[in-house]
Amino acid sequence: MADSLQILAPDGSLVGDRPALDDSTLHQLFVHMLRVRCLDERMLKLQRAGRVGFVGTVLGSEAAAIGSASALASEDWLWSGLREGGAAVMRGLPLSEYVAQMYCNANDTAKGRQMCNHFQHKGSHYPSWSSVIGTQMPHAVGAAYASRVRGEKAVHAVYFGDGATSSNGFHSGMNFAGTWNLPVVFVCVDNGWAISVPSSNQTEGEYEDKGIAYGIPALKVDGNDVLACRQAMDEAAERARAGEG
Repeated sequence: MADSLQILAPDGSLVGDRPALDDSTLHQLFVHMLRVRCLDERMLKLQRAGRVGFVGTVLGSEAAAIGSASALASEDWLWSGLREGGAAVMRGLPLSEYVAQMYCNANDTAKGRQMCNHFQHKGSHYPSWSSVIGTQMPHAVGAAYASRVRGEKAVHAVYFGDGATSSNGFHSGMNFAGTWNLPVVFVCVDNGWAISVPSSNQTEGEYEDKGIAYGIPALKVDGNDVLACRQAMDEAAERARAGEG
């Protein structure tokens, strides 16, 4: 088992090289992680009270979502797998639209075409996602192909859970991305469970090995380390933007 990229220890002390981020940027990373924690806690209470129909919290994975997404440029795309709503807010989704979509009310920009927690925001290149596991990956790969044909420098970051690595969409998307050398970054957030199935029961191999099998460089990162997640995305996005896949 490969060691994870780590910059911060669980107690917050440095165990790696601090990235070249100023204090304001570091403060904003904390603010965005705290904001999504507060949002998720409130929405979960509303869901349990029957006020909203569905919520997928990012509790415990805030650093993975916020840290990685914070490295994306404004022209980049974020393809969600469920729990990246807070990253959309960080990238420009107004809180008013976030809440309206959770309630599926008259101000919901989806106009009733999606269930709650299925955000979309054109301004920050955040397409609406599907509850069908893994389907966002072929979509992201196809959009990345279109970006390259148009001569754009956009990177497409696609997020998914560990269980999605057993889906058809994962293997189709990875195969096309590796074969066509496309500007896609695959972000697998492993929280140990595929719904109610533990990782040990749904796959035998290491998740990063699945990327390597398709000719895609892979790296294991400490998902509770916001700085490590940011650095990993920085490096992956730079490679993708340079045309190296």
